[in-house]
Amino acid sequence: MSDALLLEVDQVGKKIGRATLLEPCSLRARNGEIIALCGGNGAGKSTLIRMIAGISKPSHGSVRLRGVTWSENRTKYAEALGYMPDEFQFGSALTAGETLRFYASLRGVSVTLVYELLERVGLADVHKRKVSTFSKGMRQRLLFAQAMLSKPPLLLLDEPTNGLDPYWMEEFGRLIRSAADEGQTVVFSTHQLNIAEAYAHRALFMDACDVRHEGSVRELAEAYKDYGGLYGAFNAHVTFKSGLEKRA
Repeated sequence: MSDALLLEVDQVGKKIGRATLLEPCSLRARNGEIIALCGGNGAGKSTLIRMIAGISKPSHGSVRLRGVTWSENRTKYAEALGYMPDEFQFGSALTAGETLRFYASLRGVSVTLVYELLERVGLADVHKRKVSTFSKGMRQRLLFAQAMLSKPPLLLLDEPTNGLDPYWMEEFGRLIRSAADEGQTVVFSTHQLNIAEAYAHRALFMDACDVRHEGSVRELAEAYKDYGGLYGAFNAHVTFKSGLEKRA
């Protein structure tokens, strides 16, 4: 992991009318770091990821990627990230290979890399099949390949393990560790604390549109090893809407 700072999120928050989608929060990410945004549905994870991706404009605060904001230099900002949404409908008439080649053309990536990525996510043998026939897990793997196409400095992955079987959950971990080893930064959201504990360097605990705690996964897991590791740490720091006190 490098000491070089890649991503700076400063007091970013989101409101629509009177509804708060995300309380102001800050985040720093360095080259080669893997950060997990942990929380349940409605915690604010996707809202934060979409604002970092430049898809949703913050109500206040700023996001800098490689030193620039989205409004200052869209091209430089967009070139520095690969984004995997939680849910996305691919063109129903396209095959997996055609879909990835389309995104490769937008990124200026060679066809050779397209088929290397299809191999890495286990879709090389079905690259001529229409994406409309794919299972949820297969579509997730194709989305992941799309995000990795240009080997961007930042990978933003929203619930990337949803729909994956145990084998591909492990493969996902191997792929993001490999990306981090090559200097890429990975920020992913998950409600599966075992995934965060196994593969992330750092975790943010989110609940009720707010960041409750942030820390090193290794240190948190060790401190709460008698209470279930990262699961115990999450329980200790998160206040759910249904309760007023932190759970012990």
